[in-house]
Amino acid sequence: MLFLLTACGQRFDAPGIGDQQEPALSGNGRLLAMVAERSGRRVVRLVERNSGQELPLKGLQWGMPHRSPSLSWNGRYLALILQRGERGEIVVLDRALGLLRPLPLPGDRLPQALSMSPDGKRLAVQLLHRGQQDVELFQLPAHEADLAPGTPLP
Repeated sequence: MLFLLTACGQRFDAPGIGDQQEPALSGNGRLLAMVAERSGRRVVRLVERNSGQELPLKGLQWGMPHRSPSLSWNGRYLALILQRGERGEIVVLDRALGLLRPLPLPGDRLPQALSMSPDGKRLAVQLLHRGQQDVELFQLPAHEADLAPGTPLP
């Protein structure tokens, strides 16, 4: 079976922003997170797709490079990897409360990529451990589920 996909592109350009990479859409398709270069650093941008407006990410540390963003259904939760020297640290930003929570990893595992469940309660993480790539699933017990589909996030 062959599916024909049609596309009409929509670019998200902004002055002072370099290359844009690692896109992640919220489950409802309203928000787009991406990694862009600002002042020589890789940072996550969050854009409301219909308006093209960049949304603030209160609580996120801008001093370190970012990578691998992932969004919950309505975009309440944004998970990403903060680079601290040679180590990557997983953090989850609760946009509704403005709280940034780290996800401690066991042992000497290094996060490579993330994928968040639509309800924001689970996170699949690609890890590098002793030269081998593995995927582990983590529960985020401190998180309440994302808002119900159709509920707007402030």
